[in-house]
Order: sequence, then structure tokens, then C-alpha cells
Amino acid sequence: MKILLHLLFIVPVVGLSQISGEDFPRDTSFNVHDTYLKERKYYPFIEPVKAFQFPGVQEKRDVAYYSFGKRKLHADVFYPSDKSETYPGIILIHGGGWASGDKSHLVPLAQKLAEHGYVTACVEYRLSPEALYPAAVIDLKTAVKWLKINASEFGCDSSQIAVLGTSAGATLAGLLATTGGKNMFPSHNLGGNASDRVQALVNIDGVLDFTTPSESAKDDDPAKPSSGARWFGATYKQKPELWKEASAVNYVDAETPPSIFINSKNARFHAGRGDFLKVLDQHKIYNEVHTIPKTPHPFWLFYPWFDETWPKVVDFLNYSFKS
Repeated sequence: MKILLHLLFIVPVVGLSQISGEDFPRDTSFNVHDTYLKERKYYPFIEPVKAFQFPGVQEKRDVAYYSFGKRKLHADVFYPSDKSETYPGIILIHGGGWASGDKSHLVPLAQKLAEHGYVTACVEYRLSPEALYPAAVIDLKTAVKWLKINASEFGCDSSQIAVLGTSAGATLAGLLATTGGKNMFPSHNLGGNASDRVQALVNIDGVLDFTTPSESAKDDDPAKPSSGARWFGATYKQKPELWKEASAVNYVDAETPPSIFINSKNARFHAGRGDFLKVLDQHKIYNEVHTIPKTPHPFWLFYPWFDETWPKVVDFLNYSFKS
């Protein structure tokens, strides 16, 4: 399947800003504060999760993992202070419709996982206002290799790397987990011979199949393109091959790593999960599915659901890496 490597540029629909003198567009429409105001109308008991300070966790913020001249891609890394042993690593990928969102959204979860014996990296990647698909996938493949190359700095075991994504980030995590070690979606050149293969997948409410009607049939108003159409630069009718190419369900096979799915009540975000699980079961690959009832889509950003989410992640990763 041919990968389209030309990285086109488009103008996002809302929320443009310039950041820290960097000359690239940004859509700020998806953020924790506005999402909280929206969701508390329906769930008045919720509270946003804020960053922690754990005495046994060190951090390095805004580490550049790749640069395009002045444009740098950054990671926030959290890791146990005790360097007497090495720890599995986790790349955390934020959501926001491949157009918005920020790595800071997953900092509390990264800190919590680091407290429980993991090296975690919340990573930035290029979004659709800046660069179209497959730029984000290429960036994130690079982040996986970067963490492996720099594993010793953080006490990380480079042979045990998981990818965790939320919403659009979970879609990207699915692509990383199913295409690692295959001749597609090449990373940027970091030198060395680190592999882009990962050893576990954590999918939190992320679509695995773009061709289902809940995704592919939304573009009936040209003035209001879907998140998918903005990311691909084309609707499903215009370029179905791109929508199929970005669907992780098409790559799941015997080499796909153990996987966990943690989902909201919204069936739309489960697209492709059933077919994905069938292949995992066929190959006897360990998997778990958890649906947290009566939850909105961005449940992981808020209490009380945050405290239902992170233990499931820890238990799964402990089983996959430490049992």
C-alpha cells in the first residue's frame, strides 16, 4: 500500500495562534477548560485532573526530540527517581481530532504512571493546521525511536515500550502498534538503528476504522469539514484510499502487541474495535476491553473517571511487562 509522503499545509477552521515565536499555525479549540465547562452541564460532579507532584518522580519538560530548523517537536518526560533498575517506557499521545489538543493534557496521567514504575513521555506532534496526514504518524514513529535511543538517560528499558493514546491520539497509537517493524510510515532520521516496534497498546476511546459510516459519512457540508477530512485534506468520497490507509484495523496481525481498550459510552469511538479484537483472539494475543458506563468521550481528563482509568492501565501494563 503506497504511503503518500508529501506533507501538505492547510489552514484550520478555528483558533489560530502563534506559539513562542514559532512560525506555525495552531488550533486551540480543544482544551481542558472549555471541555470542562461543556461537560459539567451534563455531569455537574466532575472536576478537571491537575498535574501532580510526586517525590519519587523526576521530570524533564519540553525536551526537543526532533527539529525542522527552528521548528522543534517536544516531549515532557517523567521517570522514577530510583535508578537501581530500569523501567518500561510509555509514549502518551493526546487527542483533539488530529487538529487541536496539547501534550499537557496527558501530563497528570503520565505522572501517575511514572509513580507506578514507568518512564512516560507526553509527546508533541504536528496537527492538521500545520501538516496533513501522514505527518503525525511519522513524527510519533520518531518519538518512539527517540525514547529508545535515549533510554539510559531516564532509566528506561528500551525493549519494553508501550504506546498510549486518547481519542485521535489512540487512533495514532493504533497505527504505531500495528505497523511497527513494517516498511511503511518511515520515521524522521535520528541515526542509529532503533526500531519503531512497540510492545503494548493502550487505546482510550480511539477509532480504528475510518471507513465506517460514523466517520466516513460525516462530510455532507463542504463548509464544515469533519476532523478526518481536515486531517487527510480530502473527504472519504474524494480520497477513500487515504481513509483506508490510516485505519489500524487493516494492519492488525500476529505481530500486533497485547492491547487494552478503555472506552466511553459512545459507540462511535469504538469503530473497528470488534474486527481488531477478532484478529487478536485468532492469534491468541492478550487483550482487555473496559467500558466505563455513563461517561462522555473525554472522560480521562476528569475525576471521578480518571481514578477508574489509570489503575486499569497500570494493571494491564504490569501484566504485560512485569508478570
